[in-house]
Amino acid sequence: MNYISTRGDNTTKRFCDILLEGLAPDGGLYLPEKYPQVDAVTLKRWSTLRYDELAYEILSLFIDDIPPEDLKDIVKNTYTKEVFGTEEITPVKSLTQNLYIEELSNGPTLAFKDMALQLLGNLFEYELKRKGKILNILGATSGDTGSAAEYAMRGKSGISVFMLSPKDRMSPFQQAQMYSLQDENIHNIVIEGVFDDCQDMVKAVSNDLDFKQKYNIGTVNSINWARIVAQVVYYFYGYFQVTKGTLSPVNFAVPSGNFGNICAGHVARMMGLPIKHLILATNENDVLDEFFKTGTYRVRKGGETYETSSPSMDISKASNFERFVFDLLGRDGERTKDLFGAGLSKNGGFTLSPEDFNKIKEYGFISGKSTHTDRLNTIKNIWEKYNRLIDTHTADAMKVALEYNYREVPTIVLETAQPAKFAETIEEAVGISPEVPEKLRELENLPKKFIIMPVNVEKIKNYIEEKALK
Repeated sequence: MNYISTRGDNTTKRFCDILLEGLAPDGGLYLPEKYPQVDAVTLKRWSTLRYDELAYEILSLFIDDIPPEDLKDIVKNTYTKEVFGTEEITPVKSLTQNLYIEELSNGPTLAFKDMALQLLGNLFEYELKRKGKILNILGATSGDTGSAAEYAMRGKSGISVFMLSPKDRMSPFQQAQMYSLQDENIHNIVIEGVFDDCQDMVKAVSNDLDFKQKYNIGTVNSINWARIVAQVVYYFYGYFQVTKGTLSPVNFAVPSGNFGNICAGHVARMMGLPIKHLILATNENDVLDEFFKTGTYRVRKGGETYETSSPSMDISKASNFERFVFDLLGRDGERTKDLFGAGLSKNGGFTLSPEDFNKIKEYGFISGKSTHTDRLNTIKNIWEKYNRLIDTHTADAMKVALEYNYREVPTIVLETAQPAKFAETIEEAVGISPEVPEKLRELENLPKKFIIMPVNVEKIKNYIEEKALK
């Protein structure tokens, strides 16, 4: 399996070449040269596998430069009941006929990011040991990626983490999860800006190839292909739990900010998983909803990015979105480069031609938007009808899913976080406090370790120079 850049550099690389790399040298994102295809016979065979067995089968299609037995061991040691609290890893629960929730938030940080980052941490450690290297991870978070990455990498040999987060833009629980970590290899940098500022600085550092090479900079943000391919697994697993081997079509409803989670659904669909619709839900920061309805991708500035009650989606520049557009444009790297390079820097966005816009329906995407009022109403309705508490991001996906006719096609809503992470909004919606897992009940009272910095790339570089593993 070879990988190429979305921006036209067709220099092929293997999985382990790009595992530690993040962005391609030309600024693009990596994708496989072609998606492996899965036929009905294979789907039938996979439909009864355990999660770790299915994960190995899928990952081995994309990873052929790690010995099979080693990969099998890494996967088996990642997806365990001890880490994820349940044998099913991502159990699917039925709410009513043809409406389901797939639980992706049973990992150590109570968010779906654990599904990929627990694997990524083990892959990183394996590959660094195999090559005798070190890695300084640079990332940005709007809430959940940071804590999931830090919990996956804390204490691991040869790895240091520098995580940028926006000041006062995450829930108290999310902040406590990250800032309470005292491990020497974890560095929390609080930025006086919004998430997009954090993400832009990560890209700026990654695009300085000399600096990146000198300090062995890697990334865990959703631009890392290993994260996407890890997330592909739970689309297949959720599908099998609902269809019971019948191979009938389903919909998936996904809250989306950076387009990483739903991009994995796009990959699963391209591989042959019978997904009728990928239902994309945004919050008030509706850049992606606007695109899928109009064909215009218009990035908002920091001052136009709303602070909402589903903060992990307070994103106005979806860095993973480039992968889908590359496919939409027939994998034309030059056109993709023009749109995401000059188009974004000069015009702040782009508009597809009518011909390209009309192709979107071939990929199964539909979209919708949810507001704070919608969020409260949805949380309340699901609680009263089904005795089920859902978090604010899952509520956004649920609200948009219910706008479409789920009664005709089974619809699986991806539960992306546990309600305890957003207690204030849950209390506003239903008047009760969500239960916090016992091991995390004192989290917000623990001492915090972080530094505050302005939006300044050079200062970030100086800090990395001072603290990086060398």
